[in-house]
Amino acid sequence: MDQGLARSGRAMAVGTVVSRSTGFLRTLALVAALGLGSHLFDTYTVANTLPNSIYDLVLGGALTSVLVPLLVRHPDELYAQRLLSLVVYGLGVTVVVTTLLAPQIVDLCASDLGADQRRVAITLTRFFLPQVLFYGVGTTLAAVLSARGRQAVPMWAPVANNLVVIATTAVYLVVGGTGHLERLTVAQTWLLGVGTTAGVAVQALVLCLATQGTGFRVRLRADPRGVGVRRIAAMAGWTLVSVAASQVAIVVVNRLALTSGQGALGAYANAYTLFQLPYAVVTVSIVTGVLPGLSRAAARRDLSQVTAELSRCLRLSGVVLLPTAALLVVLGPHLATALFAHGNAVPSAVALTGTVLAAYGLALVPFCGYQVLLRGFYALQDTRTPAMIGLLVAAATVGGAVVSAWLVPGPRMVVGVAVGYALANCAGFLVAAAVLRARLGRVDGHRLLRAHGRMLPATLVAGGATAVVARLAGQVTGPGWAGSLTVVLAAGTFGALLYGLAAWALRVSEFRTLLGALRP
Repeated sequence: MDQGLARSGRAMAVGTVVSRSTGFLRTLALVAALGLGSHLFDTYTVANTLPNSIYDLVLGGALTSVLVPLLVRHPDELYAQRLLSLVVYGLGVTVVVTTLLAPQIVDLCASDLGADQRRVAITLTRFFLPQVLFYGVGTTLAAVLSARGRQAVPMWAPVANNLVVIATTAVYLVVGGTGHLERLTVAQTWLLGVGTTAGVAVQALVLCLATQGTGFRVRLRADPRGVGVRRIAAMAGWTLVSVAASQVAIVVVNRLALTSGQGALGAYANAYTLFQLPYAVVTVSIVTGVLPGLSRAAARRDLSQVTAELSRCLRLSGVVLLPTAALLVVLGPHLATALFAHGNAVPSAVALTGTVLAAYGLALVPFCGYQVLLRGFYALQDTRTPAMIGLLVAAATVGGAVVSAWLVPGPRMVVGVAVGYALANCAGFLVAAAVLRARLGRVDGHRLLRAHGRMLPATLVAGGATAVVARLAGQVTGPGWAGSLTVVLAAGTFGALLYGLAAWALRVSEFRTLLGALRP
């Protein structure tokens, strides 16, 4: 069973790696064109964050939590078509309303922008808001694919999005695009706005074509009744509470970062993007592979199987996430320099990104574990409990950000935000585990502790040795992105190999399972 789950996640992991790799290229292209630490980059970040926040707040969090369980229970094509129609109509209205209210939304989320920043942010936001509709279509079609056993396709679709944005930034540079906000022309603003949104549209188109390839007819129904709107609302209502809380946390953190100093928001956003990579490659791949089976086990009230699936997810993801977290802590500054010290990037912003990334390494394992446990609640069609825990996590995140801004004034306050995020997710994981234990009868705690008790020594040995190698290599290579890249490759490879040897010697069975899954 472990082998089957690991193998089912391999294609998804490969797709996610390619997707996130092109996503890094996209980030690097934007950094080179707009300049990490510049007012223009911060303004673009604010505007491009809003569609994601609005989508999550209106429907996105609800779709993520309830779609796959619903489609597993209602596998007929007509139901999925009506569900897709409901999403399109609802989000279409949302796009129109939010576009009209773009100035007010920008002021709410970033009231401390200067006059030029506000003007550009409003214009870009209006270009970006149609992404809300495309995100909804893509998420719904991805759930249809997942319910039909095609979980890997959605992992590859963002590649198209990234390539379109990379091409957009290339054109922006060719036509003389600037990294200075005050020199930005109307044509350059249009190019950034249209090109970025076109990427999300192409991503949705890829998912549409892939869904049709399974024999599913993608079409809208004039009458979307029959999908169980009341039941969906009951399931999704609590999820929206949690999403609203997380969005409040995002707004608070972004506003504190904007007011703390130039470049802080961009550094924080880029560090968070890098932090999400291991979660997307490892945890999402494994969870996506197991979610349909988890939902079926929950539907037949097989609680022992639900426990077994959750335990398997935690153990298989933990064997990769623990050493990855150690590498982020040790190599975070070098990784940020290698990736972002290019073009118009401000050196101080690059250095800050590395420090924030290292702090985020502390959050990786509790964050991913917390996300896995949430899927257990969703499979049981319980969205109220995760919402309550989500409120706790959001409140702790906001509290950590406020305390950080008070204790560490200036741009470096975002480092404290990352540490607070780690503590908040630790609390979320522990509370979720306790509640699930009461619900399921057990959470396979002894097996989880035994497995992680073997992974931890291997991680500590590899992490310590990596720190020594990085320090020695850094003295040889010197500063600059090329030197940092050399350090990352040398120390990272050494640390990964040493961890593998230690995990094998300590008989970490999950490590051997993943190795077996990687064999052709």
